[in-house]
Amino acid sequence: MYEFTSESVSSGHPDKIADRISDAVATYLLDGKDNHRAAVETLVTTNMVTLAGEYKSNKFDKVYIEKLVRAIVRDLGYEQDGFHWEKLKVYNELHGQSPDIAMGTDDFGAGDQGIMFGYACDETPNYMPSAIYYSHEILKALQTARENGADWLGPDSKSQVTFSYDSVGKPIEIKTVVCSTQHSDELSIEEVRERVMDIILPVVKDKVNLLKTVWHINPTGRFVIGGPDGDSGLTGRKIIVDTYGGYAPHGGGAFSGKDCTKVDRSAAYMARYLAKNVVASGKAENCTIQLSYAIGVKEPTSVYVYADGVVRQDITEDIISKVDLTPKGIIDKFDLFSLDLTRTTNYGHFGKEDLPWEQKDLWI
Repeated sequence: MYEFTSESVSSGHPDKIADRISDAVATYLLDGKDNHRAAVETLVTTNMVTLAGEYKSNKFDKVYIEKLVRAIVRDLGYEQDGFHWEKLKVYNELHGQSPDIAMGTDDFGAGDQGIMFGYACDETPNYMPSAIYYSHEILKALQTARENGADWLGPDSKSQVTFSYDSVGKPIEIKTVVCSTQHSDELSIEEVRERVMDIILPVVKDKVNLLKTVWHINPTGRFVIGGPDGDSGLTGRKIIVDTYGGYAPHGGGAFSGKDCTKVDRSAAYMARYLAKNVVASGKAENCTIQLSYAIGVKEPTSVYVYADGVVRQDITEDIISKVDLTPKGIIDKFDLFSLDLTRTTNYGHFGKEDLPWEQKDLWI
């Protein structure tokens, strides 16, 4: 037996505010055109948002981008003194893409070198590991409650779930739940804990042991100051939350703010698609895929399949014969230049059935 833990963060967490702004600005700059490029980084802190990075686009309007940033902060619910959509300053330091990089990506060579991983398993309905699945579900429940009128909840929150596994690697039950959420100053910690438990218990009740599961709800006792006023946020700091909660390897590259010629993003989506199809087709109970690329080169430098504890060269060869793994092939298969990148920002880039790389059609 063993235990494994994953965490998630809400859409109002500082790092996710940064990711959301980066994805929204990138989507605006790309404008659905395959000759546009974007790599947008965002810093958020007390009443300040700073944008940096590169773009290649004929749709750059600083006034519009500032309005877009303020609208995102407003929609996330930030009207507190230290981070208010009307009061904050927006610094836009975006500049044109380097021609040295453009020459390698204009004909859809990989936007950079790197390694990307995809993973899938049969633990949950969406082929995701249990700990990250339920960590996301807890925070989605809090967000739904807030949207439905629980105005005592603030936008900033985090969750963490520890699962116990049996000797053959099957999840048994949740051992520990950690949930910290921003809340209004009027409530006592006892009231906060009781209300949060009422919201999150229904989404985990089938996996908790009411006699054994340990709960840590707002364990510090107070979480009134939240968001970027309490802790700064940066694009790309929640890459484990974005993927498999640490249950599978990660190549190290962030997703948000990048157009899909950047294989950090597009090849990770393809790797997930391949791994999910391996498991969904019954070829394995769990599968890890690695892809690697060189900047400016179209074909991957390697393809690796590890399923149920064994290297599967037969599946690797089948993938290479069936699937176009070039950046252009991936972009076309998933229609990535038409994708609103903000659809991926919150609660993971994987496991959402409406995203194109989640389809099960390769061997089925």
